[in-house]
Amino acid sequence: MKSASPLRLWLGGPRRIFLLLGSLIVVASLNWSATAAASMAVKARLVERSLLLAGSNVNGLTVAVGERGHILRSEDNGRSWQQAEVPTRATLTGVFFHDKDIGWAVGHDQTILKTTDGGKVWKLVHAPTDAESPLLDVWFADSRNGYAVGAYGTFLETGDGGESWRERRIAEEDFHLNQIVSAGGERLFIAAEAGKIMRSEDGGKIWALLPPPYTGSFFGALPLGAKSLLIFGLRGHLFRSDDAGESWKKIPTGTEASLTDGLLLADGTIVIAGLAGTLLISLDQGQTFFSHQQSDRKGFTALLSAGAGQLVGVGEFGVKQLSINSILTVK
Repeated sequence: MKSASPLRLWLGGPRRIFLLLGSLIVVASLNWSATAAASMAVKARLVERSLLLAGSNVNGLTVAVGERGHILRSEDNGRSWQQAEVPTRATLTGVFFHDKDIGWAVGHDQTILKTTDGGKVWKLVHAPTDAESPLLDVWFADSRNGYAVGAYGTFLETGDGGESWRERRIAEEDFHLNQIVSAGGERLFIAAEAGKIMRSEDGGKIWALLPPPYTGSFFGALPLGAKSLLIFGLRGHLFRSDDAGESWKKIPTGTEASLTDGLLLADGTIVIAGLAGTLLISLDQGQTFFSHQQSDRKGFTALLSAGAGQLVGVGEFGVKQLSINSILTVK
């Protein structure tokens, strides 16, 4: 299972990307050497405070990934973390776990990693020496069939559990594909830049562009059922569709912070996170939201459920635990 939200990508010139995280702008070259990509990630004493960009949790296992090939894992809902053995120093921007054992992580230089032991040890399964576009998210339908998406329209697919990958184009334009999510069954959505939203009704074989509600970039999408969907991104823009993306309604957010990831909790509470420590919370199935800002104002890149009203936040601050009840008391 996945968290969503991976790297929020901003194109700032030829072959450069900017990580948009509050006032922090990390400029990263896309032309890493094959030697660096194959190096082991450096063990860091305070790795849980490093820049982390995505997360995933399933069956009590929580995993977060980020800069310098850092991968952290927790089996106690984020109270303690261990750094994994990772054969790359490339920045990692997306992660997905099929079950508590099998997972994949993606990142710069089209780096793709796989684990079969719950994220303790990772194997490099894809690292083309001539790749210059980062992957930004990864999603699997089962243990064998999955997709990785990224900058400049990059779309990779596998049918053997990620051991091999092939690239194909799913759109004529080369806009960045920021996040891929499942709405259940065969329906998938991709949130992309320049107001682009794509939908597949057959598990990813064929993709269609949807009518855009806005021309700014979308960084994430949160399905609320087979047909209901929230999509969000640049400058606090948030839209809702109840007909699988055929039409949209703008939802006021009260913030201009870019929104990066969303989470639907078991009790129906919806939380959307963003830059500058922004959290948007809905108690009415996503019809309205109120805004809460963390005191440190450090940006979120992902949210993960930790059970019983508890969350794990991932972002500029590393990883931290959050309580929905505590947030609601200061509403």
